[in-house]
Amino acid sequence: MKSAWCTSPSVRRILVSISAVVLLAYGGAAGCSSDAVSSSDAEPPASGEKLFTHVHYKDEADLQQLVQSYDALEQVDGEAGWVSVLIDEPSKYEALVASGHRVDIVRRETRTARMQLRANTESTAIAGYPCYRTVEETHSALQRIASEYPHLGKVTSIGPSWEKKAGRGGYDLLVLTLTNRAISTPKPALFVMGGLHPREYTTAETAMRFAEQMARGYGVDPDVTWLLDHHELHVLPQANPDGRKIAEQGYYQRKNANDGNGVRCSDPPADDNQYGVDLNRNGSFKFNGSGSSADPCDEFYRGPSAASEPETNGIQRYVASIFADQRGPKIGDAAPSTANGVLVTLHSFGQKILYPWAWSSSAPPNAVQLATLGRKLGYLSGYSACQTGARGCLYIDSGSTDDWSYGELGIASYTFEMGSDFFEKCATYEQSVAPGNLKALLYAFKVARRPYQTPSGPDVVQVTASPNSVVAGASITLTATADDTRYTGPEPTQRIAAARFTVDGPSWSGEIAIAMKSADGAFNAKLEKVTATLDTTGWSSGRHIVLVEGQDAQGNWGAPSAVFVDIR
Repeated sequence: MKSAWCTSPSVRRILVSISAVVLLAYGGAAGCSSDAVSSSDAEPPASGEKLFTHVHYKDEADLQQLVQSYDALEQVDGEAGWVSVLIDEPSKYEALVASGHRVDIVRRETRTARMQLRANTESTAIAGYPCYRTVEETHSALQRIASEYPHLGKVTSIGPSWEKKAGRGGYDLLVLTLTNRAISTPKPALFVMGGLHPREYTTAETAMRFAEQMARGYGVDPDVTWLLDHHELHVLPQANPDGRKIAEQGYYQRKNANDGNGVRCSDPPADDNQYGVDLNRNGSFKFNGSGSSADPCDEFYRGPSAASEPETNGIQRYVASIFADQRGPKIGDAAPSTANGVLVTLHSFGQKILYPWAWSSSAPPNAVQLATLGRKLGYLSGYSACQTGARGCLYIDSGSTDDWSYGELGIASYTFEMGSDFFEKCATYEQSVAPGNLKALLYAFKVARRPYQTPSGPDVVQVTASPNSVVAGASITLTATADDTRYTGPEPTQRIAAARFTVDGPSWSGEIAIAMKSADGAFNAKLEKVTATLDTTGWSSGRHIVLVEGQDAQGNWGAPSAVFVDIR
């Protein structure tokens, strides 16, 4: 249901003329588009003002032209036929209207109003946005985790930022690795990256919060515990720290800080005229293709050559060091179904889970498997899932991180487009953005061993052990629910066919798996409550982890979920 603010024509006219410091019109642009103020009812931007708009495109070619010519945001509604565009000059607005495009104004904003909001708010972090940490605060938090959890955490510099390499201050790119270091067997990995586009405030903070959730949850949360025993987590919260420092001043900086191209760009940065290289167009896979720009001042400037930027180079070298190359050299070569590893790059905004290809509208060789995991992640985050370059999803772009990681290495790779704003209000972030995306990241971690197989199987939820603390030899009733329906979009689902449990390790680690029964006596539905009796005879005293898996009628085993059992 649309807000009354969206549906009242008289209010719409008021919204486009008042100062954006009120920030009432933009709780979620997608839900307001069709009733936003159209170009026939509105005034073009005044000096120093920017418009957040939905520009209606005529066809896919027109969409691509709009993306090339304007500051197009990562938000497209393929059904309604619009793309979000940031407009900060009257001539651009007038050119769009003159060319016959419908331009719906979702929000007007001035940097002055934004800075007043920031200046009037006390904060220990970014002024006006206390829920987001600065680069320095993020890096301190990484080091603190490694210090407080030395059995789990290690911080590694994977290379310098552009300014540090240029001898102008800058930063190291810091990765936190989390795993139980006492268990040294080969482990599947999840790589999570935030902050590649620095104006997207939610991304670095979400990466940081996920790292903290994992570190603090070890020994407290049974799923976190078995995951860090048998998997590795690698988190790079600030992938573009130089650019982030610019964005922390209230600028919509998208790129890194590279100003060495010999061309004069806007300084201070304008929204679509600024120094730097777009690191999400600088990757060495399909570099210099559609959706990138050769103009050094453009938002989508790809850089002078593939992986020219120290940030891109450091990220690609590090990712290649923790994941094996599991895909053949031909563009049509699929990664094997047994490939391991997941990469997630966090962006905003658009409320979508995106997967390769971005450089082409043609389907990738692992299209079915990528879609299945994408729909599972979408269910948990509350977002839709689609192939970036496919018609109706987003638009073509080249040189992106997830195209490189999948294209070169065969890693199951995803972009989360989180939330509904670059500088997302803290209340919205805490209530609507962070919870679902943290759940999706946890699931990505769970399936990192077999991302092209496990998501096809049922989820196990609501695992309980009753009682959960007994003397050795006592019996415990184990219950759980196996559910094969938890996807967003049209994913094939099946009835539950079986369930099993293991103790103190997942089934693939060599632990004996014991069958469970359907609570109603027959496996004949897509959602089944399952049960078993645990005989604890011979169990050692202390805490144990019991893991439960479900299987569907096509033979797919889903990701385990766990519960603690204490033997007194």
